[in-house]
Amino acid sequence: MSEASAFELLGGEVAVRGIVDRFYDLMDLEPEYAALRATHGSTLDSARDKLFWFLCGWLGGPQHYTQRFGHPMLRARHLPFAIGIRERDQWLACMSQAMREREVDPAMAERLAEAFFGTADWMRNRGG
Repeated sequence: MSEASAFELLGGEVAVRGIVDRFYDLMDLEPEYAALRATHGSTLDSARDKLFWFLCGWLGGPQHYTQRFGHPMLRARHLPFAIGIRERDQWLACMSQAMREREVDPAMAERLAEAFFGTADWMRNRGG
């Protein structure tokens, strides 16, 4: 018997969609995420879907993102956007808040936060 994936432990697509939707709702509503929100276009619809599709696969579930777009190439896809420490930290804070509000198990949220930090820090393409 194999270990359950993070995707399964979180509750599958419904749970991942809930986290992603709350993440983008917070980004759109909370002033402390203004710099992060400014890196996105006028609408968040496409970003919502892409993050949902990506996270499903990244967490060990269906590979929706790669089926649609191929390899994520995260850094290359984010190079057009100015991402510094402030944007990284706002992304991480917003995701942590979304996970808390969606009642993700604290141990799981901590594991995910550590993994998110490594990826978010790698995405930086400017200082500050």
